[in-house]
Amino acid sequence: MRTLFVTTALPYANGPFHIGHIMEYIQADIWVRYQRMQGNAAHFVGAEDAHGAPIMLAAEKAGNTPEAFIGEIARGRKPYLDGFHIAFDNWHSTHSQENTELSQDIYRRLKKAGLVYEKPVEQLFDPVKGMYRADRYVKGECPNCGAKDQYGDACENCSSVYPATALKNPYSTLTGAKPVVKSSPHHFFRLSDPKCKTFIRAWLETPGRLQPQVVNKAKEWLDGVGDKALADWDISRDPPYFGIRIPDIAEEKYLYVWLDAPIGYLASLKNYCAKKGIDFEKFLQDPNLEQIHFIGKDIIYFHTLFWPAMLEFAGKPYKVPDHVYVHGFITVSGDKMSKSRGTGISPLRYLELGMNAEWLRYYIAAKLNANVEDLDFNPEDFLARVNSDLVGKYVNIAARAAAFISRQFNGELFDFGEEPSVNWADAIAADDAIAAAYEGRELGKVVRDAMAIADRINQHFDHAKPWELAKDPTRQAELHRTCSDAIYGFFVLTVYLAPILPATARRVAAELFGIDRALTFEDRKQRPRRIRAFKHLITRVERKQLDQLFDIASVPQPSAPQRHAEQQQHTAKEHAVDTIGIDDFNKLDLRVARITRAELVEGADKLLKLTLDMGGSTRTVFAGIKSAYAPEKLEGKLAVVVANLAPRTMKFGISEGMVLAASWDKTTAAGDGPGIFLVSPDSGAAPGMRVK
Repeated sequence: MRTLFVTTALPYANGPFHIGHIMEYIQADIWVRYQRMQGNAAHFVGAEDAHGAPIMLAAEKAGNTPEAFIGEIARGRKPYLDGFHIAFDNWHSTHSQENTELSQDIYRRLKKAGLVYEKPVEQLFDPVKGMYRADRYVKGECPNCGAKDQYGDACENCSSVYPATALKNPYSTLTGAKPVVKSSPHHFFRLSDPKCKTFIRAWLETPGRLQPQVVNKAKEWLDGVGDKALADWDISRDPPYFGIRIPDIAEEKYLYVWLDAPIGYLASLKNYCAKKGIDFEKFLQDPNLEQIHFIGKDIIYFHTLFWPAMLEFAGKPYKVPDHVYVHGFITVSGDKMSKSRGTGISPLRYLELGMNAEWLRYYIAAKLNANVEDLDFNPEDFLARVNSDLVGKYVNIAARAAAFISRQFNGELFDFGEEPSVNWADAIAADDAIAAAYEGRELGKVVRDAMAIADRINQHFDHAKPWELAKDPTRQAELHRTCSDAIYGFFVLTVYLAPILPATARRVAAELFGIDRALTFEDRKQRPRRIRAFKHLITRVERKQLDQLFDIASVPQPSAPQRHAEQQQHTAKEHAVDTIGIDDFNKLDLRVARITRAELVEGADKLLKLTLDMGGSTRTVFAGIKSAYAPEKLEGKLAVVVANLAPRTMKFGISEGMVLAASWDKTTAAGDGPGIFLVSPDSGAAPGMRVK
């Protein structure tokens, strides 16, 4: 039996979970559930990342203390975790006694090992706010690639890491003020020490510890030269700061949040051990313990350089991670997750709409593999996979076969004895491949293999035509065998899919087969003797649910009567309020754009897809002008665009604005002429110009 200590990246306690958190938690939860089905002891813990200047400032903005602010955030976690069947054994906080004790202990140990030193540091100071402005509260141009609006610690464009003072044209993200440079003594972790680099290299090169892509990226940082050389790590922050005090010094200094945040893994484990009566230090020193972290690709730097080095040189009882499993980001229809761009999916909204949590668990599993690849949520693909595969293939087996068993044979399944049961034997033959895929986090392969089995079961069932067998009294034994064999295959599939569909698997086990316990992987070898009456398991996804899911969702086209009613309401409103103030008009950001490309949209009756040059940037807009313009006639034309219109997520993609067009309004006395006419600026106007 293996003993596993498993964590996910700690969510920052300044807001609710987003879909990226849920994706990571689902991946880890599936892996942990599989390990438990194999009889392994998996201890799965999480915690709030509750420290740092952003928390302090967010609390101040909310008129609250940091403690009260993070407490309110923590209380909102349960609906998400329960709703998506994410079963952490313990959920804690970095703002805790355990984390304070462990963080200060590790700091002291690193200092004793000669790996912590002090030196003056020049920092950016916000003269308006009266605070040092490092890290995420200073933006500017990346000193390496020149990308604009990059944070003060790392560039999202080229992944360079640098001090905030290296930013070009910096500004405070809070006040907009240009920071001034001030000096302050800071504490550093000597990451560049040869013994640190030697250890990190050996740790990185341990076979199977990290994905090859992660090893290569970490070695780029480790082997950097010149201004890209591995630098010592500033682990202190100046007041005011919400965090853990650096111990044993008179001056008020705080540990940088990225030092105490990963220690939060251990703090949650220590809190969990206390609840369970487990000796924390003895548990950590167990040579058989495997320490495993699931993280996103944006925090590789901290988890593959600082974190293992901190643990190694802090010494026992601390141990270095055995594995750090890295995943990519989640996108929507190919676009990066962004609430403001209409590509953000709210997990809570998903649940509030009554959407089945296991639809999402299944879909995410189907798209995940062991590589550091982004996962794309495509609404059409989501609907097809859930309805066609999960419902149409897997659930369909039981829905069809169980009815015959219940009606014709009183729930008794055929006893094959030593005879082969084709579907059962076929499903069992995949057990090693399924187990290897789960272990290797190749969840997409688990789903593909399971659906291939489901396909074969359904094909055998259709070929046997049990609905015809049921009409012939002389073929009852054949009917019994056919339907029982399908049920046996369905049972094995349920075992295979239990980590992905825990609620459905529990229902199948208890309600259909009368098994009142959690399924184990060994259960795949069973052939139950009877079944109970089949109860409906999973409904299909409705398209309207997907339309409502997105934070900025496309609005379904109304029927003709609905359009007429809406037009009447609109006309009444126009007569009631027929003027606006200049402030209202100024809210519109109207810009000149050049149509560089126009394309037909497959499946759309009215839309053209326009690619627009906005004068330094490019946008995609879907415009309902197909009836008036051939695509090739539009390319090169100038148009006027509402540039600050919230993007809309449509099934064809993201529309990032609106081109203005004129047409007759049949609901008023304005006229009754045909046609749609683009509003175009006069000659001489250039893309990017403001229309006022």
